[in-house]
Amino acid sequence: MEKNEKKQSFLSHLEALRWAFVRCSIGIIICSAAAFIFSDFIFDEIIFAPKRGDFPTYRLLSYFNEAVYTVTNLDLDLQNRKMEGQLSILIWTCLSFGIIAAFPLILFEFWKFIRPALYKKETKAGLIFLTSSTLLFFTGVLFGYYIIVPFSLKFLTEFSISTTIQNKFDLNSYFSLVRTTLLATGIVFNLPVIIYFLFRLNIVSTILLKEYRRYAYVIILVASAVITPPDILSQVVLVIPMFALYEVSIFLTKLGSVKPIIN
Repeated sequence: MEKNEKKQSFLSHLEALRWAFVRCSIGIIICSAAAFIFSDFIFDEIIFAPKRGDFPTYRLLSYFNEAVYTVTNLDLDLQNRKMEGQLSILIWTCLSFGIIAAFPLILFEFWKFIRPALYKKETKAGLIFLTSSTLLFFTGVLFGYYIIVPFSLKFLTEFSISTTIQNKFDLNSYFSLVRTTLLATGIVFNLPVIIYFLFRLNIVSTILLKEYRRYAYVIILVASAVITPPDILSQVVLVIPMFALYEVSIFLTKLGSVKPIIN
């Protein structure tokens, strides 16, 4: 009887997880469809905006140092080299925007799935978890869009090993840089929430985080090198908030209790 109850409990959890995935998928599809409807605006006013000289980041840099940053359009000649290239980019871009827009729903479904295994005190903290994770994610997306993407584009378009070589950038490469940067920075900015969740699961501790701080910093440096182009300035711009987020994570674990959240 006990074995059947355990089997039934496992199947019920599996069923709940399946429906959570279904609801998340529906949310992503709806948001992706909305992105498709407004695709002209998304491409012209959002995705292609960082290649224009009037982008807010370039104007701000030009205001502080006009000799280095002049407000002109980047020399970015985009070309489509595949028959299905533009269609593929349209689909993946709408899907990426759908995932970003549906992120709060994904978090909510994740919270609903783990909520039965939480203590009452942990359940009450659900609103804080959802709000902080959502704010951190969208803050990371905006940071990637207004900081990392402009610096990356400016460096890559101006970098040249010889004047005899002309840059003819592939359209898919441009969209891949923007898409990967936005998603990566959004996830990276949730580092405090992820570490705190692992702490509440009793997987990591404050002492462990402090003891392996130097290794964590090395991993952060490697991750920033992967996310950003080989430009020291762009890497430093990303590394500084990541270091700060790791220290915030350590501070949060000090405030939390060692008691795990799973019964």
